[in-house]
Amino acid sequence: MKKAFSLTLFILISYQIHAQQYLNAEDSDPKKLKWMQGYPPTKEKVVSASDGSFFTFPALRYSVCHMREFLPTTEVRSATSDRYEFEIRLDSSIDAVEFTPLGSNEKISWKASLDKNYTDGIIILHKGIIVYEKYFGELAQDGVHAAMSVSKTFTGTLGAILVTEGLLKEETKASQYIPELKNSAFGDATIRQILDMTTNLKYSEDYSDPKAEVWSFSAAGNPLPKPKSYNGPTNYYEYLQTVQKSGDHGNEFGYKTINTDAMGWIISRVTKQSIPQLLSEKIWKPLGTHVDGYFQVDGAGIAFAGGGFSANLRDMAMFGEMIRNKGYFNNKQIIPSQTIENIMNGGSQEAFKKSAYSTLNNWSYRDMWWITHNEHNAFAARGVHGQTIYIDPKAEMVLVRFASHPEAKNAKIDPTSLPAYHAVAKYLLKK
Repeated sequence: MKKAFSLTLFILISYQIHAQQYLNAEDSDPKKLKWMQGYPPTKEKVVSASDGSFFTFPALRYSVCHMREFLPTTEVRSATSDRYEFEIRLDSSIDAVEFTPLGSNEKISWKASLDKNYTDGIIILHKGIIVYEKYFGELAQDGVHAAMSVSKTFTGTLGAILVTEGLLKEETKASQYIPELKNSAFGDATIRQILDMTTNLKYSEDYSDPKAEVWSFSAAGNPLPKPKSYNGPTNYYEYLQTVQKSGDHGNEFGYKTINTDAMGWIISRVTKQSIPQLLSEKIWKPLGTHVDGYFQVDGAGIAFAGGGFSANLRDMAMFGEMIRNKGYFNNKQIIPSQTIENIMNGGSQEAFKKSAYSTLNNWSYRDMWWITHNEHNAFAARGVHGQTIYIDPKAEMVLVRFASHPEAKNAKIDPTSLPAYHAVAKYLLKK
């Protein structure tokens, strides 16, 4: 039976693509494959949200830059004045930087890694200056791209700001802010546990299991008409009220998208603003961004806080540079420095070690940021198919990548990406 498509299903479909031979980056270029070209396009070149085809590889290489053409969205307004302009001083030598992928004995170059990871756009800042910037496929400099779970980091950062400002209390339970969550798993979870995803939820994101709870979440968020037989939750907030506990909170990191959507609800209730509105007013406009971003929304107009954001590459780099500078950017303190310092200190490495991310040795998770605890104290926002904002404080480097790798899981991408980022950081340290 075909599953109803929803805002989250594009991720679910992509997680189920396994053990097959993929076209390489050059042959899967969306311009070369001519997706959605023609008036009208020929039938074989049409990709659609109604059947989920728009997020199966290689069509996803087109759709990541055109999400609002498939699903309803709401805008994250950019700045209308005081727009920031980066200084540009490109360094072509970065292409020749070499590194050894994890699990390999053979070195490859930075330039070669871009195709291996199906890069759509990449920008590197060193000391706030653009030293590297390239676009591929369907992405252009003034375009936007799906950020996937990097969206979580924006929601988590907004929550962290509210904690610093005292509007949210770390040890206060979610039900104090959202009484409707009292009888759910989130009812006795603290703000800190939700922000750091140390909640213990009866919720599976095993997309190969047709009975996994993620399918119910997906159906609730479906903005398209529900089947007449459907009698479940009709939006994200209704679904969150049904989630049950699987054990005690606070002991183990468990990366589950619904934590972010619960935090999004809490933030909106406290501030009386939607996540897109608040992100625009607190961060996007003050940064001096140039291009409106947008969030996908469910049938009730609720933004998909856990994965629905699309944004411009340079605008994302502005955000990363602001974080690197402890909240200061465009001649103003946008985020309290204390907020950024708390993020950089990281979460519980012991709780993280108990999770499924055994390959990310000594990492932790704090305010929906991934903290490496490596020699450079790097930390990152991460999303499926290769999205990242990677910040290396020691090298004074910010790297933002948009990608459309055929495999969704970062475990398939990290062996090439993580050592590549670190190699470029070490190169820049010598500059």
